[in-house]
Amino acid sequence: LCSVAFHPSQIIFYEDRNFQGRSYECSSDCSDMSPYLSCCHSCRVESGCFMVYDRPNYMGNQYFIRRGDYNDYMNSWGMSDWIRSCRMIPMYRGSYRVRIYERENFLGQMMELTDDCDSIMDRYNWSNGCMSCHVMEGHWLMYEEAHYRGRMWYFRPGEYRSFREIGMPGMRFMSMRRILDSWY
Repeated sequence: LCSVAFHPSQIIFYEDRNFQGRSYECSSDCSDMSPYLSCCHSCRVESGCFMVYDRPNYMGNQYFIRRGDYNDYMNSWGMSDWIRSCRMIPMYRGSYRVRIYERENFLGQMMELTDDCDSIMDRYNWSNGCMSCHVMEGHWLMYEEAHYRGRMWYFRPGEYRSFREIGMPGMRFMSMRRILDSWY
């Protein structure tokens, strides 16, 4: 059991829609759910926040979920496949800081953010968005479109020289937001 800030995170996956069929409880990262379930069509987040992925090893499309019931997420999110892996997002209380760059390998203009940005184009006039970043503090969600729309990716502290290295070739982000402790 993984405990974060004295509040254990827990998610329950179900093979069928509406929380039916076999289930698998998880309270930490799971890189491949196939040993536990043949498929997954619904889930319930008892506590905490998670990113779920439609491919093993935290690859493919990803979705941020927090406490609540997801009885038929495939129709709600437009997923063509079921959840194959999940990553627990630890609760974080502290400052948020990320440096974003307009080109890969930390090239081009750089801006440092400490709060949400609903449009990189509007705020910085970067028509191509962010193509590399260095997350120095906090946990962030980045979106391929302005105003927190389109596909999203989770970034924890670290350097991301090229999004292609983490399975996102040609990806550019146009908005980003902090994952706040109030979401837990």
